Amino acid sequence: MPADSKLDVTAHGVVLSTEQFDACVEFYHLTLGLPVWFTKENLVCLRFGGGYLMLQKVGYNAGGRKSVAQNPTKLRFHVKEVDVASKVLEAQGLSVDYQEFYWGTIATFHDPDGNVCELKNASDPFFL
Repeated sequence: MPADSKLDVTAHGVVLSTEQFDACVEFYHLTLGLPVWFTKENLVCLRFGGGYLMLQKVGYNAGGRKSVAQNPTKLRFHVKEVDVASKVLEAQGLSVDYQEFYWGTIATFHDPDGNVCELKNASDPFFL
């Protein structure tokens, strides 16, 4: 590839490998409301903003929350009101750690496979 050429990226996405496949599909689709784009054997692809979140039935789970060493990736969902969205998730039985900082508001929670997820205030001018 010549030095002045660029990749022709047509889409972006996140592929998440999981042992808790059915529980993660239910979590991301029903709990968080991501629409199903398509399914294949041991794979579900969900719409995720302007991209996709693909769940694959493989992975590693140490029986709860994954450490940063096991999975340094965090899935972030920008929402209008982090406090309201946090209460919605808590009402569905999720443990949510709500925090306000000078740079914005976040709320951290975990999917059924122990992956870290986070809500962030969408009013952050950087993301508008």
